[in-house]
Amino acid sequence: MAQYYDVHPENPQPRTLSQMVRILEEGGLIAYPTDSCYALGCALGNGSGIERIRRIRQLGDRHHFTLVISEFSQLGAFVEMDNWVFRAVKAATPGPYTFILKATREVPKMMQHPKKRTIGVRIPDHRTTLALLDAVGSPLVSSTLLLPDHPEPLVEGWTIKELLDHELDAVLDSGDCGLTPTTVVDLSGDEPEVVRVGAGDPGPFE
Repeated sequence: MAQYYDVHPENPQPRTLSQMVRILEEGGLIAYPTDSCYALGCALGNGSGIERIRRIRQLGDRHHFTLVISEFSQLGAFVEMDNWVFRAVKAATPGPYTFILKATREVPKMMQHPKKRTIGVRIPDHRTTLALLDAVGSPLVSSTLLLPDHPEPLVEGWTIKELLDHELDAVLDSGDCGLTPTTVVDLSGDEPEVVRVGAGDPGPFE
């Protein structure tokens, strides 16, 4: 059964965050709130966690997983950015965008698109998410919590606990959560391509 943790939306309790870190470090899979719906997350390099996400969401091997990162300055270790891409991403973060970019060698191959060698990255604007990332000290491998038999992403912690009680190790709930998935923009080519229109304004990339 998944453990359920409720934290304050403005000041998440450090003790609870430490328990989440322990679960992640031990190879666990969690659900946590962001500014764009709930996400499934596991530690970087957790192959079994990635396979669990694939199973829950029924994803193929061409799905772009996302590295959720707390600060723009950390992106350079994981993705390649030309000057124009650097400026575009910096102007749009933090916020409800996921950017697809060429991955560096720091990104495990199991996370990358098998042919394009790309990866999704995002910097959320959500206090609980950022506090969790700071506590973990590294990015989380994530995917929007959108179940194959549900038309909309999940946005309530208790609902997730009930539906996925035997699939997850923990659910983190802070009572506040975005209702719309991120806008996904592919910046791995010569021109931006808006792959999905979501919470972020696609205008700057069209």
